[in-house]
Amino acid sequence: MTKFVPIDLAPRRAGDSEAPSARLDVKMFRVADDPITEAQTDAEIAREFIGNGELSAKSIANSQKELFRFLTWCREEAKKTLSQLNVADLNAYKEFLRNPPPDWVSTTKWPRSDPRYRPFTGPLSDPSRRQAMIAVKGLLAFAEQTGYLRRNPAALVRNVRTPIASRITRYLTLDAIALAVDTVSQRVPDSPAALRRRERDRFLLIAFAHTGARLNELVSANMGAIYAEGNDRWWLDVIGKGNKPRRLPVPQEMLDAYRRYREAFGLPPHTARADRMPLVLSSRSKAVTRLTDEAASEAIKGVFAEAASAAARTGQADIAASLRHASAHWLRHSMLTNHANNGVQLKTLQDTAGHANIATTAGYLHKTDNERHDEIIASNAANRGKGTD
Repeated sequence: MTKFVPIDLAPRRAGDSEAPSARLDVKMFRVADDPITEAQTDAEIAREFIGNGELSAKSIANSQKELFRFLTWCREEAKKTLSQLNVADLNAYKEFLRNPPPDWVSTTKWPRSDPRYRPFTGPLSDPSRRQAMIAVKGLLAFAEQTGYLRRNPAALVRNVRTPIASRITRYLTLDAIALAVDTVSQRVPDSPAALRRRERDRFLLIAFAHTGARLNELVSANMGAIYAEGNDRWWLDVIGKGNKPRRLPVPQEMLDAYRRYREAFGLPPHTARADRMPLVLSSRSKAVTRLTDEAASEAIKGVFAEAASAAARTGQADIAASLRHASAHWLRHSMLTNHANNGVQLKTLQDTAGHANIATTAGYLHKTDNERHDEIIASNAANRGKGTD
C-alpha cells in the first residue's frame, strides 16, 4: 500500500523552528557555491517556495495540494529526490496525473490526517493537469534560482495543452436569472432563521448576477466593502486572484437586496467602511459567522434547483435545463455575457472581471454570432419563398 504520510508544507514565519517530522527521507547536499536558501530538504524548499509568493489562503492551499501530490510521487513512484529528477521523470508525472492508479484514488475527500486519505478523487482533466504542472515547474524553477538545485529539468518540459473555447456557453439568460430571483423571493419563512436565509440567499444571487464577482471574492469580503463614494455611486471592494484589489459597481437592485438582507439580521441598512463583519453570514449561527465557500455555493444551487422546478411546471424546458446545471460561477459568466451583448466596452468588462488577458473577456461576446445566425436563417427563409414562386 502506498504511504501517503503527511508532508508539512505550511509556509514558515520568521522565528519558527524547523520540525524534524517535516523532512523527507533524504537530506539534500547543496550543489550551488553561493546558495540563497537555507533549505536542506525537498519539503523545506517546497515550503519556502509557497511562502515566497505572497499568495492568498486559497492559493496556498492549492499549491500545498499539488506539491504534496508531486513530492509523494517522487518518493513513492519515482523513488527520487528533486535533484535526481530528469525530463523523462517529469513527463512521466504528467501522464501519471492523467490516470492515477487505484491506490492513489478515493472518491471521498478524507482529511489528510486520516489513513483513508488519498491524493486524488479520479483522473485529472487537461486544464487540471496544466495547473498541477505549473505548480511543479514553479517549484523547480525556484529551487534552481535559489541554488538548491544545480539545474532545472522542468524548463525542458512542455506545458499541458488545453482546448480553448472560443465562446463562453455556461451562462443564464436574463429571464432565467429573473425567475431565480422571483423564486427565492417567494419563499415563505417559518422562523427567523428561515427569513435570514431567504434574504441572504436573495442578496447572494443578486450580488453575483450584478457584479460578476467570483465566489471566494464575495464570500471573503466584509460588510464595509459596500460603500458610497462620490455622486451617490456605490461600490463593492473585493480581493481577486493574486491578491489584486478590485472595485465593482453596485446597482440599485443589489443595494436594495443588501439593505433587506441586513435588516433580516437585525442590522442597520448601512455601515462604515471599517466594519469587519463578514459580508456573507450564516443564517443558523447565533454568533457572527462567515458562510463558507462551499455553503454559499450550495445555497445558490438550491435556489437554482427551486427555480428549475418552477420553470418546468410552466413549460419552460430550456430555462429549466439551464438552471439544473447552473452554479454561482454561471452568474459571473452571465453578467459579463449580457453586458458584452449590450455593447459595454471590452476594457470595462476586463477591469470589472479582473481578467489578466483581454482575450479571456472577448470570449463573452455573443451578439455578433447571434446576429449572423439570424441573418442566415432569414436568408434561408427568403430563399424558400423564392422557390415557391
